[in-house]
Amino acid sequence: MPDAIASLQKQFPGKVGQAKEFRGEQTVEIDRDIIRSAAVYLKELGFNLLLDISSVDHFGDEPRYEVVYEFCNLEDQAHLRIKIKVSEDENSVDSLVPVFQGANWHEREIFDMMGITFHGHPDLRRILMWDGYPFHPLKKDFPLEGLPSDLPGEAGFSRRAPMEGGPFVAAPSDKPPAIGEAPTTLHEPRAKPAEH
Repeated sequence: MPDAIASLQKQFPGKVGQAKEFRGEQTVEIDRDIIRSAAVYLKELGFNLLLDISSVDHFGDEPRYEVVYEFCNLEDQAHLRIKIKVSEDENSVDSLVPVFQGANWHEREIFDMMGITFHGHPDLRRILMWDGYPFHPLKKDFPLEGLPSDLPGEAGFSRRAPMEGGPFVAAPSDKPPAIGEAPTTLHEPRAKPAEH
């Protein structure tokens, strides 16, 4: 792993940060503008699997976003995490789909939930929310109860959801349910030990 990181730093001088190790995992921050070239180079070094792509919203900081890539060398069982910073003003990153086809749905999910766009993606459209939905629900400034929209059709349900007793209960209700009403807090049944 240190050899791969040193090779990456040599290939892209001044664009690759120092490696950070935590619990045996290596993380390196690189410049946003070299992500596709770095992915090609890592693939040549044997990191032939892109396990995951995720994003982080550092609301209140700038750059606001971070995109995190998890690469794996299957032969050596080596794992490398690459992070890039993404500004709210320049809210885009080069797509890795031309290098790793498995990046497709990960990038679509990040686009849908965070609003980060991926240049060169073959089919960048929403994957969880409906087309035309104007918000990105995983941003930290998106309220838990949702935001209303005036979209027609299937989007007609997009009104604010009550937090108390709603589908995403933040706190249980203080009042007991009336006779015939469902309780506002659901309790999962406890697992029973297997009987042998």
